[in-house]
Amino acid sequence: MDIGAIFLTLAVLILIAMFVSGPFMQKQRKLVQEEHEISSLKAENERILNALQELDFDNTLGKIPTEDYPSMRTALMQKGVAILRQLDEYQQTASGQDAESLLEAAIADRRVDSALATSSDDAEKDEDLEALIAKRRSAQKAKSAGFCPKCGNPILVSDTFCPKCGNSLK
Repeated sequence: MDIGAIFLTLAVLILIAMFVSGPFMQKQRKLVQEEHEISSLKAENERILNALQELDFDNTLGKIPTEDYPSMRTALMQKGVAILRQLDEYQQTASGQDAESLLEAAIADRRVDSALATSSDDAEKDEDLEALIAKRRSAQKAKSAGFCPKCGNPILVSDTFCPKCGNSLK
């Protein structure tokens, strides 16, 4: 067979493979584009939630004039609602809540999270956490039964056979 015929056959096979695999590649590109859109909408939603939280905080501090606060809050709320509606179109959520109530719930969750993060009982939480860690470490030490005599793999009290080599331990 001639080398030109081999190259021609190879080129035809490559073109056929590209034609057949084309629809599969198109679907993946569409999914990647949709995931990118959802990701950017979620990021924009987070940005608006942060802006609303900062606006509320600035209002409580008196940095924003009281006559400007409602209009600024309404504008941010409308942007947030529009983004949540777009997210609903992508995700097809079938919940009974409307976008405004979802936005209000997200803002309330943020406020609760920030209030918990700034509480003064951090030392008490640390002590509780240290106690839990110490309790877990002591429980793990009690469970250890040493090592397998055949392969040296760590074994537990409840093991009948070595999990690595299968050697009988009893």
